[in-house]
Amino acid sequence: MTPPGPQAASGTHLVLIPSYDTGAQVYATVAAARAQWCPVWVVVDGSRDGTAQGLQRMAAADAGLRVWVLPRNRGKGAAVLHGLQQAAAAGYTHALTMDADGQHPAALIPAFMQASQARPEAMVLGRPVFDASAPMLRVRGRRVSNWWTNLETLGAGVADSLYGFRVYPVPALIAVMQRQRWMRRFDFDTEAVVRLAWRGVKPLNLDAPVRYLTSEEGGVSHFRYGRDNALLSWMHLRLMVGFGLRLPGLLWRRWRGLPPFQA
Repeated sequence: MTPPGPQAASGTHLVLIPSYDTGAQVYATVAAARAQWCPVWVVVDGSRDGTAQGLQRMAAADAGLRVWVLPRNRGKGAAVLHGLQQAAAAGYTHALTMDADGQHPAALIPAFMQASQARPEAMVLGRPVFDASAPMLRVRGRRVSNWWTNLETLGAGVADSLYGFRVYPVPALIAVMQRQRWMRRFDFDTEAVVRLAWRGVKPLNLDAPVRYLTSEEGGVSHFRYGRDNALLSWMHLRLMVGFGLRLPGLLWRRWRGLPPFQA
């Protein structure tokens, strides 16, 4: 059997897909990613839907696909961190994260990777382009999070704080996550860009469509408005505390004519 996707594997950039109870949609997502890039890694975050076994069978037939199975659900950020640590150990410098539920545009993987290869010091962030399938409550809610992110980063240029289709510098993100115990669940995407901006990692924003699949199309969502908005509120509270502690240094650097953030 000839595995799908590009056969020339990158030695620096990989696709990293955390997955939790996404159902059969994860197979289509992984296949679409492999059609665009090699290698693709999947971290199964304690899924109970049987997809771990199906993904392992896919990996057995495709050298460009690797699958890690975590014994219990620990959250998106924890799954990403596990993949990042494995990537760093294997010598990879950058990882493009994308959701397993089919919302993110696999066809844009090469363009995002090329942008990262041209600007390896940056984080390449997807700027979501919504269609009619997007729930308006979700669209309006993310505007609030983006407003806070813009404040917390002193206008560093993060176009969208929640869209998880993005390329991260692996060592910088691991360093950020190992310094504190948060950003392990739904708070991962936003806190990652804020803390990377505080380290001096510049954002590069590229437009990318978002597709919300219906249940008939296999769409699965684990977002819970009350629980996850409370988590985001607590996240922004602690980020504002961190921002306040950094503010004197930021103002001093501005007075000296230096860049506002540094590693």
